[in-house]
Amino acid sequence: MGISPELRKRISQKAGTFSESVIREMSRFAAAYNAVNLAQGMPDFACCDELKAAACEAIEGNVNQYAITWGDKAFRDGISEKNARYLGVTYDPESEITVTCGGTEGMIATMLALVDPEDEVIVFEPYYENYGPDAILSGAKPRYVSLKEPDWTFDPEELAKAFNSKTRAIVINTPHNPTGKVFSREELTIIAELCKKWGVYAFTDEPYEHIIYDGIEHVSMASLPGMKERTVVVNSLSKSYSVTGWRLGTVLAAPELTLAIRKVHDFLTVGAAAPLQRAAATAMKFPDEYYRQLASDYEKRRDAMLAILDEVGITYFKPQGAYYVFCDISKFSFPNCVKFTEFMVKDVGVAVVPGSGFFRPGDLGDKYIRFCFAKKPETLAAARERLLRLPEKLAARKDG
Repeated sequence: MGISPELRKRISQKAGTFSESVIREMSRFAAAYNAVNLAQGMPDFACCDELKAAACEAIEGNVNQYAITWGDKAFRDGISEKNARYLGVTYDPESEITVTCGGTEGMIATMLALVDPEDEVIVFEPYYENYGPDAILSGAKPRYVSLKEPDWTFDPEELAKAFNSKTRAIVINTPHNPTGKVFSREELTIIAELCKKWGVYAFTDEPYEHIIYDGIEHVSMASLPGMKERTVVVNSLSKSYSVTGWRLGTVLAAPELTLAIRKVHDFLTVGAAAPLQRAAATAMKFPDEYYRQLASDYEKRRDAMLAILDEVGITYFKPQGAYYVFCDISKFSFPNCVKFTEFMVKDVGVAVVPGSGFFRPGDLGDKYIRFCFAKKPETLAAARERLLRLPEKLAARKDG
C-alpha cells in the first residue's frame, strides 16, 4: 500500500530530480539472479592483515567513543605525512584536514559548504553518478562538459565556454570513474588557468590515486601552481586499501574552506567510526612498495579482464587507471543499455552497470556499459566462463 496522493506531493522537488543509485541497484539485481557481480566498485577479496589487526586492536583498546568531529588526531597526522610524501603538498592536520563518512559524504559536505543555490558546478560527462545529485542537493545547477572517446579528452574551447560569472566550482575525478581516464598535467593546467581566471573552486575526487597503469602519472590539481588555496581534494580509504565498507573519507582544503566544510560535516554525520579511524592511521604508514604492488596486482586484473572481453568480442576503452572497463555495446542492437544489462544478468549470469547511470537523463549513455574487475582470479574466471556463452545467448534471443 503506497502513500496518499496528498503526501506524495510533499516529497521534495530535489528528490524528484534524480533516481536511486544505478550501481547499487545492479548489485541487488545480481544477488536476485545469482549472477557474478562485476557491477559495483568493491573488491571481493580481503584487505591486508595488518589493517584488520589494527582495527581489532583499536576496538580492544576501547577506542569506541566519538572521535573529534573532524577526525582522530593520529589519522589526521598520518594523512598529512602521507600526502606530503606522495603528492608533494603539505596540509596542516589541525586546520586543513577533515575525516568524513566516506568520500561520498566528503563531496556533498564540500558542495553544501561552498556552493550556493543558483550557482553552477561544471561536471565532466560521463561522470560518477553522485556528482549531479550532489550539485542539485546543494541547490546548484550542474553544467556538463563532454569527455570525448576514445581517449576521453575534453575540448578546451567547450570547457572555456562553460565557465561564466555563475560558475562556483568544477569537479575533476582522476583517475576517472567510469572510463579509467587519468587527467594529464597538461589538461589539469588548462583547467587550473580557467579556475584562476574566473575565481572558481576545483573539487577533485581522487580515490583511485594509487591504481594507475602503464607508467602513467597521477597528478593532483592541488599540486599545481596557485591551486592549493582553491582546490578541495576529496579522497577515501575504500579503493587503495580494499575497505569500501569502512566508509572513511578525507577532505583536504585551505583553512577557511575547511572551517565551512567541518561545520557541514558535523551536522551531516557528527563523525566517522572512531576505531576504524585509529586503524587507518596504520595504513598511512605503509611503504611505497605497498602502492607499487597494489598497482601491479590491479594491472594484472585489468589485463585479464581485457583478455576476456577480447575473447567475447565486446569493444572496450583501455583504462589508464581505476578498476573499471568502459565498453561500447552498440553493435549488439539492444534498445538501450538497461535492456542489455538485464539480459546480461538474467541470461548470461554476469552483472554490469548500464552506461546511462553516468550521463544526464537521455540517451547519451545508451551504448555503454561498465565492468568492475576488482575481483579475485576465480571470480573473473567464473565471469569468463559465463561471458563466453554470450554469442550463444544472443543467437537464442534473435531466434526467440
